[in-house]
Amino acid sequence: QLQLVESGGELVQPGGSLRLSCVSSGFTLDDYAIGWFRQAPGKEREWVSCISSIGASTDYADSMKGRFTISRDRAKNTVYLQMNSLKPEDAGVYYCTGIEAGCGALLEDDYDYWGQGTQVTVSS
Repeated sequence: QLQLVESGGELVQPGGSLRLSCVSSGFTLDDYAIGWFRQAPGKEREWVSCISSIGASTDYADSMKGRFTISRDRAKNTVYLQMNSLKPEDAGVYYCTGIEAGCGALLEDDYDYWGQGTQVTVSS
């Protein structure tokens, strides 16, 4: 079973940037479409972005377009989420997810594999 581990979350000031990483040991991430979700305190988990298994296509939630970039580094077997111009409302736990069916799904129940999450705090 695909196991995912996120890292890179930390405290950042509004307007700042962070890069989250998602890695897997023992499995090639290229075999899966990889997505990111986030969950703010007291709110439902929200879809953020997805990158196809070969990295040819990416998709973003409207509020992240132009600020977030998802990418793959095949040599490092890693998927990144670069987040720029961060706002307080971007804060939350960010989860890396894997889906065998490919990008297009927006609901968490559609995703097959989940990491434990990494905390992003945006505050001055």
